[in-house]
Amino acid sequence: MPVDPFIVLMLGTVGLAALFPARDTAADVASGASTAAIALLFFLYGARLSTREALAGFKHWRLHVTVLAGTFVVFPLLGLAAHALVPVLLTHSLYTGLLFLTLVPSTIQSSIAFTSIARGNVPAAICAGSFSSLAGIVVTPLLAAALLGGSGGGFSADSLIKIVLQLLVPFLAGQVLRPWAGGFITRHKKVLGLVDRGSILLVVFTAFSEGMVQGIWHQVSPLRLGGLLVVEGALLGVMLVLTWYGSRALGFGREDRIAIQFAGSKKSLASGLPMASVLFGAHASLAVLPLMLFHQMQLMVCAVIAKRRSRDLQDTRVSLVPAAATRTAVGTGTRSG
Repeated sequence: MPVDPFIVLMLGTVGLAALFPARDTAADVASGASTAAIALLFFLYGARLSTREALAGFKHWRLHVTVLAGTFVVFPLLGLAAHALVPVLLTHSLYTGLLFLTLVPSTIQSSIAFTSIARGNVPAAICAGSFSSLAGIVVTPLLAAALLGGSGGGFSADSLIKIVLQLLVPFLAGQVLRPWAGGFITRHKKVLGLVDRGSILLVVFTAFSEGMVQGIWHQVSPLRLGGLLVVEGALLGVMLVLTWYGSRALGFGREDRIAIQFAGSKKSLASGLPMASVLFGAHASLAVLPLMLFHQMQLMVCAVIAKRRSRDLQDTRVSLVPAAATRTAVGTGTRSG
């Protein structure tokens, strides 16, 4: 099973924040840099998203509606149901983080990668992930306001304003400037990819530094972390089953079902971390912990599923070849007789 190297970097960043948390003036500098990094991150998201491709993707609207329903309806409902596990398996803080993870949009890169490996509908996965990320900029804060309320660790109406200023405005600016910035971004894709990841690591360092200074890590025990992993494993399993068999019940073909399963069962760490930083402030470290764990879990499980789907298709094609050859031989023999 693959271990995402970026997760290793994030864990290293968490360890750095635990050993050398930013304090006082350093904390103010880190916070300001994190805010700027988040704005830059969403500007790049906006500049990368092709408006023409997004509009063209609407022709497969049933698939996109299905993915959006799984991401922003079914996931949050399961998150709300998990409240019954407090305080048996989850503390209130971990449950808040778990509920938040059910509200964030789907991934783009990994959904596309796994859909491609499994021989699914890659263009649909591209559009579904892009639509989900775009919708999440607005839908995730609104859902957080409705479902988390005052329990969100500092979430308030001011957070919505911060979301607009730090996430939505830079994203729209990226869309507006795409005709001029698109070529530059394409030519420097690898370098800007490092900027993406560096921005996220800075957000992680700032969030976990604040958590260390406030001593919130004393609230989490190994037993509670084990309980969180069990709950997240069940959550991922339920969504994988629902997206696969539910899409079949809705009449989708195999390739579309693969795209729906991978786009509809995953959550975006790249989008969720900056949003959590804005929404939760000093409490963001515990809020993003469930998302970080879920991210690695979904990569490991979906990698196995994608390879299995690919092998199943290959086995099916191999089994069809002898049958086709037999039918051809029988037909030839009949005509010659």
